[in-house]
Amino acid sequence: MALTYFAPTPLTGMGAIVQGGGVSFRVWAPNARGVTLGGDFLTAGATSPTNWEELPMARDAESGEGAAYWSIFVKDAVADTLYKFKIDNPNVPSETASNGYWPYRHDPYAKDATAVGYYGSNPGNSVVVDDGFDWSGDNFQMPGWNEMVIYELHIGTFNRDSSGAQGTFEDATTKLGYIADLGFNAIQIMPSFDFDSETSMGYNPALPFAMANAYGTLATMKQFIKAAHQAGIAVILDVVYNHFGPGLDSCLNNFDGTTDPGWQGIYFYQDDRIYTPFGSRPDFGRGEVRQYIFDNAINFCLGELHADGLRFDSTIGIRRSIGQYDMGPNEDGRTLLRWLGEAKRASQPWKIFIAEDLQNDTELTQDALFGGIGLDAQWDPWFLSRMRQMMFAPDDPERRIGDVADAVRNSYNNAGPFQRVIYLESHDECNQKPRIPDLIAPGNAEGYFARKRATLGAGLLMTSPGIPMIFMGKEFLEYKPWSDSDLYSLDWSRLQSFGGIVAMYRRLVHLRRNWDNNTRGLRGGGTQILWADAASGILVFHRWDHGGPGDDVIVVANLSNNIYASYNIGFPAWGTWFLRFNSGSTEWWSDFHNIAYDTFAENGGNMGQGYNGNIGIDAYAVLIYSQ
Repeated sequence: MALTYFAPTPLTGMGAIVQGGGVSFRVWAPNARGVTLGGDFLTAGATSPTNWEELPMARDAESGEGAAYWSIFVKDAVADTLYKFKIDNPNVPSETASNGYWPYRHDPYAKDATAVGYYGSNPGNSVVVDDGFDWSGDNFQMPGWNEMVIYELHIGTFNRDSSGAQGTFEDATTKLGYIADLGFNAIQIMPSFDFDSETSMGYNPALPFAMANAYGTLATMKQFIKAAHQAGIAVILDVVYNHFGPGLDSCLNNFDGTTDPGWQGIYFYQDDRIYTPFGSRPDFGRGEVRQYIFDNAINFCLGELHADGLRFDSTIGIRRSIGQYDMGPNEDGRTLLRWLGEAKRASQPWKIFIAEDLQNDTELTQDALFGGIGLDAQWDPWFLSRMRQMMFAPDDPERRIGDVADAVRNSYNNAGPFQRVIYLESHDECNQKPRIPDLIAPGNAEGYFARKRATLGAGLLMTSPGIPMIFMGKEFLEYKPWSDSDLYSLDWSRLQSFGGIVAMYRRLVHLRRNWDNNTRGLRGGGTQILWADAASGILVFHRWDHGGPGDDVIVVANLSNNIYASYNIGFPAWGTWFLRFNSGSTEWWSDFHNIAYDTFAENGGNMGQGYNGNIGIDAYAVLIYSQ
């Protein structure tokens, strides 16, 4: 059947949209003298844009100074066909790559691509995608942020098959039952959008609306999210807006030619604000660029993909112009973050926006009505650094119990603890670096001290106020440096050899979420440090929501290598306090000492509480008590 085309004015939406018996195409190219559309639907069997017939696209009415959109509707065009835009720029007349410019361009809104090279032997083509999907049966309810426990994973290395190929969304789906059984009710996926490399951490974005081909397609990602929801797991997507690229990795680079040689075109700043340590900074002050990011975050990730939240990479690089040097606050970027936060709250307030900023700046999560940016939570570097110092210090006096206590009770804006995500390691700490067990005991990562202090950290992570997060494999004490390369694969055999530690994590997460209905305080906002004694290494703190039996929780941590058969601590109420968790139990490992027990709190104050009782605690151990 012959294809016909016409260009309604204006077409709405951007990219390639399957609709009404054909496909509409729309692209922003203000510096273009003309734009044509090429596709294999025009020239059967031709896979290269240089062999395609081309259709001229019509220039839409201007919408703002310097803006120009080009559009066309191709009747009877269908999904899964290839296409590209050819952009005629008067400053770049050559039909081949010239001065860093290539006239055949990917659609910035493409939802699939055969490859994402900028130019060269295999620059690839954009692919028309029908974004329809059957979401029936997805009746997921987002957990409260005070109940959320996050498992961070990288699709490519999380669950590889025996062939050694990159892991896919389908491979990861087979492990959702395992994650749910552990008690995790949220996963944070490292960036899975198209990048110009065989393997990647994902922080080199090329086409942010398309899935990385190695991981799957838009449809398989949606199926993964639907399956996660059906398993009771929220999905938080890691997104990268502080930079695109780096360099030619970005399909946005010098998109429609440039009127200012030396810079990288319409999607990026045309001055020193373009520089970041990772790639080129988008021009957050340009309306079309802001809309591009808004469409990706709000309309695509939260809307079309049904994601339950976003983790924004390096927000410090959005709200400040840090590159070759620190140029100070970037009000354009700050305004963008506020706009995204306000749009999310207006339409889907139960979803969560998390900043990776690592500056301990309260403005990130301060309400926008009071001058803040208004995101929901941020990664807490204070907790990270102090807990890691405690675990890795070779000698007990260096564990800085006061710093640990401060890390436990840290919060932002006096708004309760759930504006922070707390963690002991993430992809950054693990990327080609020793992981926690090997840092504790280099060369003996499976030995006694590595196991004891790693589980001590886990106990403090799951009992401290905040939203706890672990990086994949931590639950079976993975110690090999993580890498996104083909040489790395998560070692699932450790599920058997470290099954006791996995069971310990399961118990901790269940208690953190109050599954037994007797540790509600661990998901509450109340926290009080009762005791932080450097001489003994004993830390005691009280967690509560409303208070009372089944709610009040007392956490005891021993930051020393001493074993205490009897240590008197304070309790907030009289009566029996039941031992709900003991990281020193032989249930988890046979060489632990298992000396903890239930206790009875009698009249008589201690540690500022009205009652006291004796407890026993193993070296480098955490106990959880409640009534």
